[in-house]
Formats: sequence, C-alpha cells, structure tokens
Amino acid sequence: MTSAISVPIIVAVVLVVLALAFWLRYKTVSSDEAMIITGSFLGKKNVLREDSGKSIKIVRGGGAFILPVFQKAEMMSLRSLKLDVSTPEVYTEQGVPVIADGVAIIKVGSTTDDVATAAEQFMGKPIDDLKSEAQEVLEGHLRSILGTMTVEEVYKNRDRFAQEVQGVAAKDLKKMGLQIVSFTIRDIQDKNGYLSALGKPRIAAVKRDAEIAEAEAIRDSRIQKARADEEGQKAELLRDTNIAEASKEKELKIASFTKDQDRAKAEADQAYARQEAISQQEVVQEQMKVELVRKERQIDIEEKEILRREKQYDSEIRKKADADRYHVEQSAIANKTKSINEADAQQYRIEAEARAKAEAERTQGIAEAEVIRQKGLAEAEAKERVAEAFEKYGQAAILDILAKMLPELAEKIATPIANIDKVTVVDTGNGDGAKRISNYVTDLMATAPEMVKNVSGIDMEQLIKNLSTKGTVNVPTNNVETTTSSIDTHEA
Repeated sequence: MTSAISVPIIVAVVLVVLALAFWLRYKTVSSDEAMIITGSFLGKKNVLREDSGKSIKIVRGGGAFILPVFQKAEMMSLRSLKLDVSTPEVYTEQGVPVIADGVAIIKVGSTTDDVATAAEQFMGKPIDDLKSEAQEVLEGHLRSILGTMTVEEVYKNRDRFAQEVQGVAAKDLKKMGLQIVSFTIRDIQDKNGYLSALGKPRIAAVKRDAEIAEAEAIRDSRIQKARADEEGQKAELLRDTNIAEASKEKELKIASFTKDQDRAKAEADQAYARQEAISQQEVVQEQMKVELVRKERQIDIEEKEILRREKQYDSEIRKKADADRYHVEQSAIANKTKSINEADAQQYRIEAEARAKAEAERTQGIAEAEVIRQKGLAEAEAKERVAEAFEKYGQAAILDILAKMLPELAEKIATPIANIDKVTVVDTGNGDGAKRISNYVTDLMATAPEMVKNVSGIDMEQLIKNLSTKGTVNVPTNNVETTTSSIDTHEA
C-alpha cells in the first residue's frame, strides 16, 4: 500500500525537477543579438558545419534549450558601433600633405555566415578589440585612397572619396564578419594653407562680384531715390497748389455763407423784434381787459357791500330794539310781581315807579336805535354821493384812470425792446435803415390809444375832445370829503 502511493509521488517529483531544469536551461534571444551554441547534439536547424568537422548553432530572435554538460551558449550583440576614423598627414597625389577625419558606422553582418565569422574571430573578446581592429582597417584604406587623389578632388568631391574608401574597406571587413552601415568624411585639414590658397581666388572673385553688385545696387538705389524724391516733390507741390486752391475756394464760400447768414440773422432779428412787440402788445391788451373787468367787478362788489351793510344795520337795529324792549318788559313784569307779592299796600307806588322806569328805558332804547339808524343812513348817503359824483364826472374819472395806466402800458411795450441784445440794421442804400428803427418805437407808442379802444371800447381821442369842448371840469372832491368827515364826527 505504501509503495503504491510512493510511486506517483516519485514520478511527480521527477517531473517537477525536469520542468525546473528545462526552465533553467532554456534561453531566449532578443532581436538585436545572436546566441552561439557549441557542443554536441546541435540538431540540423541553423547549424554550420566546417570541413574540419567543427559545427556551431546560431539562434536569432527565438530560443533554445541548452543541454547541460553537452552544450555551451554565448551571446553576441548585433548592434551598430560608431568609429571615429582619422589619419595623420598623408601626402596626396600632388604631394600635398592633408589630414582627413571621418565617421564610420559598422555592425556584425546580417547573414548566418557573417555571424559565424564574427563569432569565430571576436567571441570572448572585449568589444573594444572589435572596434580597434575595424578602425585600423578603415584608417589604412583611408590613407591609401588619399594617396591616389588630388587635394582638389578630395575637397570638392567628398562623397566620391568616402564611397571609394567604403568600397575598398568593405571587402576586408566582410572577412571579419562585419559590414559598413555608413561612412562619411567629416573634415579635410591642411596645415600648409593649400586649401586656403585654393579658395582665395574664388573668394576674391566672389568679393569682387559682391562689391560690384553692391555698387550697382547702390547706384540704382540712388537713381530710384532721386526719381522718387523728384516725383515726391512734384506731388507735394501739386498737393500744396490743390490745397491752396481748395482753401481759397473754401474761404470764398465761407465768406458768402457768412454774408448770407448775417443777412438772414438780421432779418430774423427784426422779425423776432416785431413779433415780440406784437406779442407784448397783445399781452398788454389782455391785461387791460382784465384790469377793466376787475375794476367793474370791484364796483359791483362795493355796491353790493353797501346794500348788505344797510340791510345788516337795519336788522341789527331792529333786533337790538326788540331785545331791549323785551328785556325792559320782562324786568318790569318781574318788578311788578315782586312788588305785588311784597305788599299790596305799596302796589300803587310800585306800579308808578315801574311805569316811570319802563318809559325811561324805552326812551333810551329808542335813542340808541335812532343813533344806529342815523349812522347807516349817513354811510349810505356818502356812498350814494360818491357814486353820483363819479357818474357826473365819469369821463374825467375814466380819463384819470387811463392816464394813470398809460405809463404802465408804455413800460410793458418797451420791455421786449429793452431786452434786445443786438440790433443789426440792413441798409438797402437809400439811408433810411436807422431812421426806421427810431420811427418803429414812435409808431408803436402811437398805437396805444387805438389799443385802449380795442380793449375797453373807450375812444381816448374823442374823450379828450369832449372834455376840451366842455371846458374845465372840477370834480367836487371837497364836498365828498366834507360829508365823510361829518359822518365820522357823527359816529364819534
């Protein structure tokens, strides 16, 4: 039973050991390297066999199992290498010593034979040995090619020089399993100044051509500049002429426009002054109408006030008389009753005293009522006499009112004229421009009577003629004042 269980375990352990050994001995190869396998049991794929019986296996971009004890594996890099190639002074075909510097890029060949050749020569050696051997081969062929060419050929045709060096050296490097990826000449030097002298004629010619071209360019530039300056001056003169003509035309137009504008402004100012005067005249007319209406209403109010006060005085007198009479009667009745109650014996005496007292008080009330009535009658009579005097001397009174109103009317008419800041007189040549301004004010004042007639219906000219025909009218103001004074004295 125990042996039956141990067999599978042993088998499993053996399999694990074999798998681990396989994993440890299996090696992979990247694309930029090659694995060189030597030993026995190499198989047939990628295996190179020599006539001497030696064989190697080359693995690229894959993997292989390395048998322990029987096989050995080593890696070889397939990456490119950069080599700086330079020579000491080398005499050219003309005997001129020059120094050449170049750069070469080499790598192990891509074919299996090239890899096998490189492995045979460089396997186990440092990479510097490979670079050193390849550099010596390239420098040797570089010197040999320089000896077959002239300095001019080397300097002017570096690509051909590099191709010849690469073509000759590639054969020798092929034998080493290497190939040239690229080869370029970096610099050609000459310590004796041959190359400098070689370029001087060309440099001088180029400088000469450049100086000639520069001189010709300067000449052409000056010619063009002179022509441009001439054309510019002509254009400026033409521009100045056009500007002067335009300015002259502009000034003429401005002068004409200013003249027309001044004329129109003067006419507008005159029209405005006339319209302002007319408007002010209409305002004064309206004010006179309003004033006349106000005077008429005031007279009506005064007349109504007189009537009201007369009625009030009559009413107050009657009320006071009735009140006094009632008071006296009540007092008399009370005294009479009191006297009767106090003593029947004194009835006759008391009645006599009461009658006497009542008579006295009645007499006093009548006197006071008469005084109040006389005062009202005096005031009414004074108002009536004033109204009769105004009616009798009506034309003179109206003329007096109008005479007092004329200065105010003249002031109202002159107000808009006084507010005129500037008056422009346009004279058409007959010399009456200024005369019309002074006559305008006189004519405007002359329309005042006509204005009063239109507003109030009163003809001042006719009124003055009537008063002149009748003679001097004396208004009896003294009589009115005397009457008023007498009334005041009576009131006192």
